[in-house]
Amino acid sequence: MLFWTKDEFKQFIEAIKDKPQSYTAYMTLYYTGMRIGELTALTPSDIDLEKATISINKSYQRLDGKDLITTPKTPKSNRVITIPLGLCDCLREYMAQCYRLQPKDRMFAFTKHFMRHEMLRGCKASGVKVIRVHDTRHSHASLLIELGFSPLLIADRLGHEKVQTTMDTYSHLYPSKQAEVADKLDILMGTVADSENVANL
Repeated sequence: MLFWTKDEFKQFIEAIKDKPQSYTAYMTLYYTGMRIGELTALTPSDIDLEKATISINKSYQRLDGKDLITTPKTPKSNRVITIPLGLCDCLREYMAQCYRLQPKDRMFAFTKHFMRHEMLRGCKASGVKVIRVHDTRHSHASLLIELGFSPLLIADRLGHEKVQTTMDTYSHLYPSKQAEVADKLDILMGTVADSENVANL
């Protein structure tokens, strides 16, 4: 599994700042973990900047030259997630720049091919490793793991049907807690031993 560290993402995103649509799209992917089809189906009505939330309730795909909006991949994929204020600012500025953007219009009206092109352009300019567009989802998950969030929260945020899916996919990224367990047990045993010594005086 390939993913970007937060430093790699910072290098990449700086390299594509010249195109607001690409910059905002990748900012949204990285800081939400949503799927590419979920991103390209987003409309202004899905975003509540006051509450700092995004409602993910549909997916976009292009089949046989036709644009299709479908229901999310699974029931759990239909979700509302919170977003950082920095992303709120980014989305607000982007929507203000979009000419005559209506509440039900697609905000990112482009294809996976365009996103892949921008990925390659940004990686070449920044020098970071090339990953798949979908791997920004893994990058978001690895960021949350690094920040100490639980598998259950990450599963809800990513729209996984089962928390086991999250564990199976990302368990290798979780640091081993065995040493921490032993340390805490040592402290507990020391506390118990001290109490017994006091009682025997």
